[in-house]
Amino acid sequence: MKKFLVILVAVLVIGYLIFSANYFRDSSRNQLCESFEVVIKDSVRTQFVLSRDIVNLVKRYDLHPVGKTFAEINTLAIRDTILTNKLVESAEVYLTPGGSIVATIHQREPVLRVVSSMNGNFYVDKDRRIMPVSSSFAVYVPIATGMIDEEYAQNELFDFAMFLHNNPDWDAWIEQIVVHHNRDVELIPRVGDFRIIMGSLDDYPAKLSKFVHFVEEGLNIVGWNRYSAINLKYDSQVVCTRK
Repeated sequence: MKKFLVILVAVLVIGYLIFSANYFRDSSRNQLCESFEVVIKDSVRTQFVLSRDIVNLVKRYDLHPVGKTFAEINTLAIRDTILTNKLVESAEVYLTPGGSIVATIHQREPVLRVVSSMNGNFYVDKDRRIMPVSSSFAVYVPIATGMIDEEYAQNELFDFAMFLHNNPDWDAWIEQIVVHHNRDVELIPRVGDFRIIMGSLDDYPAKLSKFVHFVEEGLNIVGWNRYSAINLKYDSQVVCTRK
């Protein structure tokens, strides 16, 4: 008998939950949407995407929910429309019991900015994907200029940018990455009036380590303004060009 009562109570509770869910769903279908709220989750750090941009995008496709019944609102269509913004990483759109539609958005995270003489301006994000430059916001990331195609930006340059990101001292010290037509790379430092010639980006940790040793044993002794270029592309040596 006790086991029967437990089963009966469980069935009644489940039945009530199903009834309540169906009742709320049916009753809410004719409820009017009172507000559309856009929440940019990472807006403190990055402001590529603004709430008003999302609202205007949804309005452009006649999907703005305010004043419509929930039966008329397609949250999946709103989400898919928001995702057409190439600065958006992910979006979730849902209704609330209070009569609102909420869009929660995460922005894409750039790790490298490219100013290319071949492909114009763009970012590379943390997933190696190309993303456009925002007209409303710029983020502090390494900047690369010169003869750069998207494939090179997404591979060799991305790896180097992540190395800088993971080594804050280098990240703060290097102002610009210059890429020539043969993919030889020069670094423009924030301190010192000279160029650091890397050659290719092959084995860049060893080349930068060699530069650190040269600074400690050379530049700190002879002065930082003696040379116009410091060449690290040759094995086991540093070649300097005097001003």
